[in-house]
Amino acid sequence: MTTCRGGSVAGTLYAVSDLHVAYEENRALVDRLEPDSREDWLIVAGDVAEQAGQIETTLRLLRSRFAEVIWAPGNHELWTHPRDPLTLRGADRYDRLVAICRHLGVRTPEDEFAVWSGAGGPAVVAPLFLLYDYTWRAPGTATKAESLAYAYRTGVVCTDEQLLHADPYPDRETWCRERVALTEQRLAAVDPETPMVLVSHWPLHRHPTEVLWYPEFAQWCGTDLTTDWHRKFNVAACVYGHLHIPRTTWQDGVPFHEVSLGYPREWKRRDKPPVLLHQVLG
Repeated sequence: MTTCRGGSVAGTLYAVSDLHVAYEENRALVDRLEPDSREDWLIVAGDVAEQAGQIETTLRLLRSRFAEVIWAPGNHELWTHPRDPLTLRGADRYDRLVAICRHLGVRTPEDEFAVWSGAGGPAVVAPLFLLYDYTWRAPGTATKAESLAYAYRTGVVCTDEQLLHADPYPDRETWCRERVALTEQRLAAVDPETPMVLVSHWPLHRHPTEVLWYPEFAQWCGTDLTTDWHRKFNVAACVYGHLHIPRTTWQDGVPFHEVSLGYPREWKRRDKPPVLLHQVLG
């Protein structure tokens, strides 16, 4: 049984990530997921699944239950998985996923930012697609090559190295830098008087990775280019996933909500039932 934090008559802004519905246990949890109010919104911060069909089915279900669903992609959605009938790579795959979301009425990083006016609002909810650029390097390394070599020596290598293609960009870091530049321009155009909720699958600041058992994994988790965004913009909260360490931390007075479900082997060993609905504001 899933647990949820209480909603309100005006609705609640909730968030979740890393649903990984290819696992039967996770899919069963999602199938039973219901809002407290028909006015509730749901942020989905990436890693719904690896295959496009499962992503579409899950987002369609969630969209049928929540007043709004806002999606930002994770690395698993961007994989070109050998079992996925959708064989598009890189930016073409991302564009197809955006098209699927628009057909379902799910908001994406390519759409106009929505304004949440319920509990804790008003706030602009900004889903971001940013990737990473290997600037969060392994301990004692100074370059991407050294950091990757360190990871291969320890055996802690993200599957992105095999399945997340950057086409038509030469590499993922180039794609990342373009996404960061485009996104920063959009955020700068938001009325600075209105608080924002920044939603990214990858954390915008490195501090959440400090508790990783394998620090070399941080190189696939973000970029130094976003380190000051929670101060540069009027940010009420940052929402992310990817690390599978659900918690809230604070940086310069701004809450960073890690809202992942994670793999069954992870959430089953915890003392409490998994939380799928994390309240963001209010």
